[in-house]
Amino acid sequence: MHFQSNICVVGNGAVGKAAALGFAQAGLSVTLLSPPGSAVAPAQSAGWDVRVYALNHVAHDLLSSLKVWQALDASRVAPVDTMSVKGDGEQAGNLAFDAYGARTGALAWIVEDSNVNSALDAALKFAPNMRIVSGRAARLRADSAGATVQLDNGDLIEASLIVGADGAQSWVRAQCDIGIDYRSYGQRAIVTNFECDKPHHDTAYQWFTSSEGIVALLPLPGQRTSLVWSAPETLAQTLLREPLTQLAERVSQLSEHQLGQLRPLQPELVKAFPLSLLRPHSIVAPRVALIGDAAHVVHPLAGHGMNLGFADVAALVKLVSERESHRDCGDERVLGRYARARKEDIFLMQAATDGLERLFAADFDPLRLARNIGLNLVNKLPVLKRALISHAMGKKP
Repeated sequence: MHFQSNICVVGNGAVGKAAALGFAQAGLSVTLLSPPGSAVAPAQSAGWDVRVYALNHVAHDLLSSLKVWQALDASRVAPVDTMSVKGDGEQAGNLAFDAYGARTGALAWIVEDSNVNSALDAALKFAPNMRIVSGRAARLRADSAGATVQLDNGDLIEASLIVGADGAQSWVRAQCDIGIDYRSYGQRAIVTNFECDKPHHDTAYQWFTSSEGIVALLPLPGQRTSLVWSAPETLAQTLLREPLTQLAERVSQLSEHQLGQLRPLQPELVKAFPLSLLRPHSIVAPRVALIGDAAHVVHPLAGHGMNLGFADVAALVKLVSERESHRDCGDERVLGRYARARKEDIFLMQAATDGLERLFAADFDPLRLARNIGLNLVNKLPVLKRALISHAMGKKP
């Protein structure tokens, strides 16, 4: 078969779906290419998804403009009103942010992956000029006239612009011979959910330790919390082998029982994701734009991987929609504007997360003292605190 559209989005994650929906709602014809058997997210179950996102205001505004935020199951969304960051050692530093001080209703929102994808799938069903094709891409060609993606069954998708939203191991990026800088953190993110004895008061907690990695507890609706433990590889293997009740006890003690005793949510589920830093040498190529993890992978300590991806979508859809009438969607000038628009935001987030990971991974007493002093100092400087939290929310200070 032969498909033609203005845009071809390759990838079936939340970022790719949001891009496809944004382009379609902007009046462009879109083909969304997804792997076989993954065109629609599974229905949300009564259990809680262990993959959650701390969505900031940029993500909230994008999903709201797409009419997706309003379609989320609001009973499964938890606002973050306060963030508490703690250092390590006997004189641990402390840094706290709150929505009141940031002059906003919420710092972020904790949303399950399945909740976001279910709402996006529902919206895509009613999107104009939208076609979803299930298949595996085999070859990509691009020239001055347009681009073509050939599937392994011989089908062709022709478009003016190919959007690579196919993750960290991006096929689109590889087809364009875009090089990458890669560094493994030697860590895995251990994720699971717990019930807690004490209310979390919509607070997100984070503990930096030099020997055990970075532990975050994110608020879920009710007295529930979601764990994201960026653990060194050896420790991660131990945590995965242990009963979940033992992991709950470990986290309860490490968090100094901030939320009381933790208990595994039923049904018990734990997952692990390897952590790395990935910097492509470019996020554009002739008639190709990369978004999401195809364009950047950062450490999850700030929870902004998905937010960067949604910011990519917002920028790309806006710039393509506002292009001059004589330029098509994949015009070199348009893609150059996208690359420039995203350069600073991506660089700053990668530098910040990588720098913090290196700083707190160092098990060196003088450095431990310095970083704890630094946390306490920032906590006492309201102007700097407001600038940091505004950047995290995706707003200008």
